[in-house]
Amino acid sequence: MKNKRASIIYIVLFAVFAGVSVLSFFCGSADLTFPQMLSGILGREGYKFERIIMLSIRLPRLIAAIVAGAGLSISGVILQSVMGNPLASPNTIGVNAGAGLAIVICLTAFPAFSAFLPFAAFFGAFFTALIILFISRTLGAGKTTVILAGIACTSLFGAGISFLSILDTDVLSTYSAFSVGGFSGVALSDIALPAILVAVCFFISVLLSGRVAALSLGDAVAASLGVNVRCVRMVCIVIASMSAAAVVSFSGLLGFVGLIVPHIARKIVGENILKQLTAAPIVGGIIVILSDFLGRSLFSPSEISVGIIMSFIGAPFFFFILFRRRKKTDA
Repeated sequence: MKNKRASIIYIVLFAVFAGVSVLSFFCGSADLTFPQMLSGILGREGYKFERIIMLSIRLPRLIAAIVAGAGLSISGVILQSVMGNPLASPNTIGVNAGAGLAIVICLTAFPAFSAFLPFAAFFGAFFTALIILFISRTLGAGKTTVILAGIACTSLFGAGISFLSILDTDVLSTYSAFSVGGFSGVALSDIALPAILVAVCFFISVLLSGRVAALSLGDAVAASLGVNVRCVRMVCIVIASMSAAAVVSFSGLLGFVGLIVPHIARKIVGENILKQLTAAPIVGGIIVILSDFLGRSLFSPSEISVGIIMSFIGAPFFFFILFRRRKKTDA
């Protein structure tokens, strides 16, 4: 009975995912008929404009939304599980702040090398994770230590971003676009390597799902089950950071995906970590695809960044989580 229910859940998730993907791919601000879109996809003569729209604009955006939703969702599930904190996310451990600072440094010191901004974002995010790991290893890799180290790094890097922005105001426009996140102008070549990294992180997280499940029960229980708590937590933080950093490199700072999707996945499939890890990327993909579609369509031909749409969705959800936690504490 449980297996049948799980199968139905995944079938529904895949159906919704396929539906929103088709909607995003075939609907947009350009007024094209289905035959025109099909001719453009097939590369028929006289349909060069339609081909550019379908294969050079909409397809890369769709794939980017899928990879971003999956990568940030995987990161969120891992972090919330190993930290035992429902408010843990890539933002919490300073990944976004590290990527932002790296972008500003690159724009200030090497303004002519804007093509390297995605690499700067990735290494900034990943370097932040290494700093947090170093602090945690030095002070003891407890849940509280990691969270506090992330908050401290976020505050420090935020101050660095503000300082450099004052010194060079020209970087503000580029950084502002990066800070809200979005897929405008993304190309398939920008997504290829991040997609591979996200896939690798997913498979490693699946292999470690048993140990992650033990960690979610508490350090003492996990240790009694033979889990090397310190080592597993550090590896999980590296995986979560790499998955989030890969997404940041092409999408900018998309907020709330890594926070809200794990909660939705838990509601759908329960507390099983392996099921959460397999359901969360689908749910994340659905939410980000829909957000991108709404951003492109609501005020067409103008466009609202997907990061802004996600903030409108995520902020109320964040308050909902906080109120639920307070009620449980009061009870």
